[in-house]
Amino acid sequence: MIPELGHFALALGVALGFAQAIVPLWGAQRRDLRMMQAAPALALGQFLALGISFGSLVWSGVTSDFSVLTVAENTNSLEPLIYKITGSWGNHEGSILFWCLILTLCGAAVAEFGDALPTSLRARVIGVLGLAGVGFELFALLESDPFARLMPAPIDGRDMNPLLQDPGLAMHPPILYIGYVGFAVPFAFAVAALLEGRIDAAWGRWVRPWTLAAWCFLTGGIALGSWWAYYELGWGGFWFWDPVENASLLPWLTGTALLHSALVVEKREALKVWTVLLAIGTFSLSLSGTFLVRSGILNSVHSFANDPARGVFILALLGLVIGGSLLLFALRAPVLAASGVFAPISREGGLVLNNILLCSIAAVVLTGTMYPLFADLLLGEKLSVGAPFFNATVFPLAVPLFAAMAVGPALSWKRADLGPALQKLWWAALVAALVGAGAATLTSLLPALVFAASAWLILGAAADLAVRVRLFRIPLGASLRRLGGLPRGSFGTTLAHAGLGITIAGIAGMSLAQSSIVLLKPGETTHLDGYDWQLETLHDAAGPNYAARVATIRISRDGRTVVTLAPERRSFPVQQITTTEAKISTNLLRDLYAVLGEERDGGAVLRLHVNPLAPWIWLGALVMAAGGIVSLADRRLRVGAPTRRTAAVPAE
Repeated sequence: MIPELGHFALALGVALGFAQAIVPLWGAQRRDLRMMQAAPALALGQFLALGISFGSLVWSGVTSDFSVLTVAENTNSLEPLIYKITGSWGNHEGSILFWCLILTLCGAAVAEFGDALPTSLRARVIGVLGLAGVGFELFALLESDPFARLMPAPIDGRDMNPLLQDPGLAMHPPILYIGYVGFAVPFAFAVAALLEGRIDAAWGRWVRPWTLAAWCFLTGGIALGSWWAYYELGWGGFWFWDPVENASLLPWLTGTALLHSALVVEKREALKVWTVLLAIGTFSLSLSGTFLVRSGILNSVHSFANDPARGVFILALLGLVIGGSLLLFALRAPVLAASGVFAPISREGGLVLNNILLCSIAAVVLTGTMYPLFADLLLGEKLSVGAPFFNATVFPLAVPLFAAMAVGPALSWKRADLGPALQKLWWAALVAALVGAGAATLTSLLPALVFAASAWLILGAAADLAVRVRLFRIPLGASLRRLGGLPRGSFGTTLAHAGLGITIAGIAGMSLAQSSIVLLKPGETTHLDGYDWQLETLHDAAGPNYAARVATIRISRDGRTVVTLAPERRSFPVQQITTTEAKISTNLLRDLYAVLGEERDGGAVLRLHVNPLAPWIWLGALVMAAGGIVSLADRRLRVGAPTRRTAAVPAE
């Protein structure tokens, strides 16, 4: 009965989705107050229906109801409980249902926290979210039913993909999904603004926290995925320019540009058209990533769900959402005239440059990701675009971006002089140059420049804070009092920019990494980067649903034991798949990394790495996300939005 309840709740969600899409939008068009006021209740009702539906799928997995096809194909009775739960979204059908749940959560959040919005604007935003959501719910109901029955029910399930049976990946998809789908809210605000034909400072203030929240989740989701690939796949790297990785990077780049552009709308009522286009483009890239991963066009170790037969339906949804919103933009954008003017050398000008560079990087990544697909489709040529292309094309655009990130906050709004701004940063530039020169003695020119850029970003963010509190220009006590009085958004910006500097310092540190692939027998030792790596034993171990082969490696330096690592090779008998479990020891300044390979001649092949500063890659991402959270805590983003000059639309 539970699967039938879930299926019925999904169908009810589709019905409520149609009502949520039609009633508020029609009410806003007719200026019918009662129809507009029905929007929050419809959004909350749809969220409740989808919550019951997804909860039913989770319950079916936890109770090992193998009469449900999705459960039978993606779980096993011997799996730990956590993976029975995560199996609910670790497959095609469940991931689409989870996507729908988060989209309804967005509508419910606007309904719950959007009391300060004008009635007509909130009705339109909720209506657009309902319109976007109902398409995916129909897809889940008609083409990707997560509650399809399997008769007769098998005795046991086929088990979940072993690569997905990991705590890191249990957290990665939900957080990434919230970031992906969260950009539906700025998209809905943009479409609602086009329908109203109006964008002002109040709109910029309202859209910014939703954008920031989605950006924080997407940042955390990408970082978790990168971390999972680092330790689970055993490749020893952090980013591989994999097409599915790029699919998540693209909306992050344009979402970052959207975040800065919305700030200009709020402060200066400028860049209105660009902000609307970025909101549409960011959500469109999120939808495109969904299509690429789930249509079967892209196959990757990171893509945990795909089905080529259903790609046409998703492609049609993409055409309706993206094409419809861009058509509306083409028709209505001319009425969104900018009222704020500014000089090229100003904070607005710095943000414009920031957005141009971010969007240029996104265009390069999109081209490198999609070109092999079109070459195969149109020319029949099998091409592969890898790291050399992306490194060669992205880095020249990243350099001026990093430079502008530190200079931009030092400029004043509307009109500024570049000289005084650079004077505030002279000491940051000096230290960055010294860091780069020092790094050049240890590594090649390119990584040395990246080290210099990381120092420039971190110190530039600190310099902006120092200028705000007038450090060393007034007594220290007065500076501390000014520090305490700064809005939280200032601290959030500092953390986010510094976090990016920490991340690229970790990336530069990986250029100093040392690695070795050796065949060792128990008792033998190899040397790598000043460490002695001794293979002590090889032995078997049993897991809940796998058998493991474990190597015990003692790592010492100058005769003293540093750590003992135990990498594994796991064999999953149900799916007949073997995976590696890398083991890592870190002190936040370097990682000691070991992977167990095949055994032969009485020994085992070991892949060993010493990765300097590798933890900084993910630490910096956490600092960036923390900066966004601190900014969200700023009271100015929750209350006190500028009041529009006209009242809400009255009822007829």
